[in-house]
Amino acid sequence: MKAALVKALGAAPTYADFTEPAAATVEGTVRVTVAASALSHVTKSRASGKHYSGSGTLPFVPGIDGTGTLEDGTRVYFLMPEAPYGGMAEQCIVKKARCIPLPAALDDITAAAIAIPGMSSWAALTERAKLVSGETVLINGATGASGRLAVQIAKYLGAAKVIATGRNEDALRALSAVGADVTISLAQDKDTLEKVFQEQFHAGVDVVLDYLWGPSAESLLIAGAKAAREAVPVRFIQIGAISGPTIALPSAVLRSSPIELMGSGIGSIPMPRIHHAIAQLLNATVPGKFEIAVKPVPLAQVEDYWASDDSQVRVVFTTGHRS
Repeated sequence: MKAALVKALGAAPTYADFTEPAAATVEGTVRVTVAASALSHVTKSRASGKHYSGSGTLPFVPGIDGTGTLEDGTRVYFLMPEAPYGGMAEQCIVKKARCIPLPAALDDITAAAIAIPGMSSWAALTERAKLVSGETVLINGATGASGRLAVQIAKYLGAAKVIATGRNEDALRALSAVGADVTISLAQDKDTLEKVFQEQFHAGVDVVLDYLWGPSAESLLIAGAKAAREAVPVRFIQIGAISGPTIALPSAVLRSSPIELMGSGIGSIPMPRIHHAIAQLLNATVPGKFEIAVKPVPLAQVEDYWASDDSQVRVVFTTGHRS
């Protein structure tokens, strides 16, 4: 079969022939004929040998997830195929428990593109924040693919008001069309930005989804401590660290405010609950009219597109098979 093949850690995969997986013989696994698999930060990190979940055994097929068809014809989204088979091949082997049936109205490419970035906010809001209809959600870092989906998902799940932040002015303005009620540019000096944040907390913020960490998260936490409503919890959910891995957090922020600081991701949420969140997301994508920018690319061009930045447009490699 044809596959993207990692032959050296850190090098871009090549399009090559690879041994076709035998019919699943290990109990609890199934063989999937792959239709599409998205390029992601985790996939690239595993291929470089830097991600904790990579086996490091060469050669292997990259791709942590995708869409395709089981041997009985069931269309599925699958997650974490069995090594050395990843999603970027014509076929792979996956544990049956990691396969989620796809709604008939949801196409392969959209499903492959939306699952991981959409899950990041769906799981954070439902599993960690326990969002209640009518609450206000602030999304820090809403101009990327994941943050833009977070705006749409927060509104779909019942947020009465969504506040979105970001540096890309054009992308920030476009968020109003998908549900953002307030947009805040992060390209302001620190004092001005903290004042703007305080105004929002004073008006009422219930949940913060943070995709950035770094300086903007510092400003949000300090502003929340100063201006959040007394004794009304603010659930601050840390999801990503695009702006930096660490912050300076004054201890008084947590002592003097009702801020509840927590993270969301693999480890803080059990895998069965993450699977459940993905299933809910996929079933809501069409009725919720969720939008994500996607660039479908034939798998044969994997080497040309491997270095693509997926922050705005999600690259999805296609095999030519349809599920």
